[in-house]
Amino acid sequence: MLATATAAVLGVVLLPSGPGAAPAADFGAAPPVRTAAVAGPPGPAGQDGVPAREAPPERVLVTGIGLDARVEAVGVTRQGDMTVPDDPAVAGWYRYGPAPGSDRGSAVLVGHVDSDTGDLGEFAALRDVRRGETVEVRRAEAEPVAYRVVSRTTVPKDELPPSVFRRTGDPVLTLITCAPPFDPGRGGYTANLVVTAEPVNG
Repeated sequence: MLATATAAVLGVVLLPSGPGAAPAADFGAAPPVRTAAVAGPPGPAGQDGVPAREAPPERVLVTGIGLDARVEAVGVTRQGDMTVPDDPAVAGWYRYGPAPGSDRGSAVLVGHVDSDTGDLGEFAALRDVRRGETVEVRRAEAEPVAYRVVSRTTVPKDELPPSVFRRTGDPVLTLITCAPPFDPGRGGYTANLVVTAEPVNG
């Protein structure tokens, strides 16, 4: 379970991204990992040459695994960690990065795998996701956008690739939640499940 609603628990490190796109890892294989000191989150949307988005996400669905979560915009803590909604039924969209439907960069949605009482969160369903599953993101005052899952990887919390938060390169949707093992002595789950999906064209 998650002890707090911050990415200190999820292991999300917010770092400036490089200009290149990071290719999706093979399904089930760990992506290239880089570690670095926290340099602070990227600036708000509209800076760094990234246009402000006008259609924020409202809901994310993966019908094949029964995932259906409301989405709300989230920011960062004073420590530079991405905040996460307290409600495990709600996903957080990192509003300082690309939004789903953007033509570049990684749009990030994060959700709890369970609650302090052990109730499963919507993102717990990601443990059953497979390559080829369709992810639908419904947006405010805009048409839904669809993605197809291309990779599912598990990485240690302190080795989450900074490319997860990139603002440039090919567009992807990145879904993140906690993953076993669970170690109470280390504050909870010690890994992250990272699911990458690419836009479905047409």
